[in-house]
Formats: sequence, structure tokens, C-alpha cells
Amino acid sequence: MKKSVWWIAGILTGIVSFSGLIQGCKNKTAEQKINSDPNAFEFKEKLSEYGFFGGELKELKPQVALVHYELATPLFSDYAVKDRFVLLPKGKAARYTGSDLPDFPDSTIIIKNFAYINEQHQKVMIETRLLVKNPADHQWKVMNYLWNKEQTDAVKHIIGAKIPITLLDDNGAKISTTYQVPNTNDCKRCHTSNGELTPIGPKIRNLNFVQNGETVNQLLRWAKMGVLDSLPSMDKVAQLPDWKNTKQFTLDQRARAYIDINCAHCHKASGDASNTGLFLEYEQTDPAHLGIMKEPVSAGGGAGGLNYDIIPGDAAHSIFAYRMNSAVPGTAMPEVARSVIHKEGVQLIVDWINAMKKK
Repeated sequence: MKKSVWWIAGILTGIVSFSGLIQGCKNKTAEQKINSDPNAFEFKEKLSEYGFFGGELKELKPQVALVHYELATPLFSDYAVKDRFVLLPKGKAARYTGSDLPDFPDSTIIIKNFAYINEQHQKVMIETRLLVKNPADHQWKVMNYLWNKEQTDAVKHIIGAKIPITLLDDNGAKISTTYQVPNTNDCKRCHTSNGELTPIGPKIRNLNFVQNGETVNQLLRWAKMGVLDSLPSMDKVAQLPDWKNTKQFTLDQRARAYIDINCAHCHKASGDASNTGLFLEYEQTDPAHLGIMKEPVSAGGGAGGLNYDIIPGDAAHSIFAYRMNSAVPGTAMPEVARSVIHKEGVQLIVDWINAMKKK
């Protein structure tokens, strides 16, 4: 790749600052890097300046107070490998309030890194996104950092980028595509609820599972670490199924979980696609809101000449499956965050629709 692809022209040099101290790391050097001014947080120019990670930056070795987390069912993004972390203010914890997002305290930083596996089976960094909860207005702010060609650091950028890559999918098949790094406005399209920016992934129901290599439920581990307060007994905590787990969950549960994380952040009453009438949260029970025998409201040419979002027993004539199985702008769903078709996800939804009892 040419260096000009990685280093985006027109990077804004202004800083976004707000009052409030983020005190996460017990390592003093790292803490000083994050808190150069005790009265204001700044989106720094380079990822390395925060001191989130020790050693070689691309290894993403978290400092002491940085909490790594995973999701039971993650959002699909061009087969990207994602590493997720959260940094809470010193002495503060997120608070359990139900199945959705915990109540994160002001000055929380959520870190998500995107990479891909190349033909040499090497992990190549693409971008790192930060969501920071602003104590000045209690709202979330977003910033993207684009990794350089040398893989030594990531630089703040606001405008989008298109990066040609050749990756290996989950089955080791080679795919060449143009990865689309979103601009901050693109981020706001998906991350908006009731007109406010909000995280998507770390909902309680999506954190409620035992990670590979662990023996304790992730939420219980958070509670023990002091990261999460007010967690009730686990039998009262909602759980989003793992869409790949065919042994523990039904086809309907897995499909609904996949739709929840990939679609429902826009397709809900408070989301960007509220005008479509498709409300796709995991808890949704209204067949019409799920698209069953529902005529499209605003699909236009993207509907492919089909008449209903979902026709039970007939995925081949259902707009839902048709749009998921496309990478053409104006047709593809989701509209952003992917440039290739998620073959496994499409097959899941096709199987789900075909298994529905015909009307």
C-alpha cells in the first residue's frame, strides 16, 4: 500500500477537550501520558500518546487498569479481527441497569481496534476507535486513529479512508476488498440513539457469557474486579445468544442475536432507521416490526423488485436476505461498516427465514 493511503490528507489538528480527569492506569508513566493536564482530557494526535498499551504498540498489551472484553455475538465488519478494551475513571465502576448498556461513569474510554489477517497469516492493524464519555455534558464523543504503514502507531483522523486489503476470512479463504474506514459522521449514524451518540457492543446481554479460556462469566469477573456495580443474581440477567453456538441455542435465537447486534442499533424506535418500521431488537415480538409479511417503507430500488421484507419459508423472495446478500451501495444492508458479504451470516438468516412456517 502506498503511504499516502494510510496517512490521510487534511487531518484536523484542533483538539476536543473537556473537564474531568480520567485516572485509569496504576502505572504512573502511562497515567501521566493519559492525563497531561489534570483539568482536561484531550483527543491526542497519536494512539501511543495515551499510554494505553505497554511494549510494542501493535501487540496491544494493556496497562494494568485497562479491561479487555469480548462480545457473545459481535458485529460483522469485513471479517476484521477486533480487540476491545474499556478504561474507567479511578475508583469508579459501571452500574448495572438492565439488559442494555450499563451506566458507564463520565470519563470512561472504550477502545476498539480493527485489524485483518493477511495471506501470510499475519495480523495487520487498520484503525482504532475511541469512545469517550464527556463529563461536561455526559455525552459520548468519538475519534478514529488510522494505523501507519509501518504498524508502529495510529494517527488521529476525522475524514474517512479507503484501504485496499487482501484478507483471509474465517475459513481461510482469500478476499480482496477496499476496507472503508468511517469518518466520525459515519460513526454517528450507527452509534446514535434518541439523537445522542452511544456505544453499540458492550450491552449487558452481550457481555453475559464465559469467554474462551476462562471459567467465570465475564460479568461476574467484572463485578469481582470492581468494574461493574449492582449486578443481580445471574438468573435475572438477560443473555444474548452466541450466533455460532448451535449446541446451546436454537436457530431462531441465533438469528435474532445476529440481527440484534448487526441491525438493531439503527432499526429501533430511537435509531437512525426508525422510519422504516423495522424494529429488530432481540426482545422484539411483533411479527410486523420484524418484517414478516411487511411491505418496505423506504427501500426503493434496494428492494430488488421484491414485495416483502420477510416471507416465511421463502428467503429467496425476502428483501431482508436479498439486501444482506449484496455489497452494492444503495442495496447492501447494513449500509456502512462492511464492503464484503458475510457469507456465514447470510446463510444463517436464509436458514432462519426458510424455517419459518409459511403463512
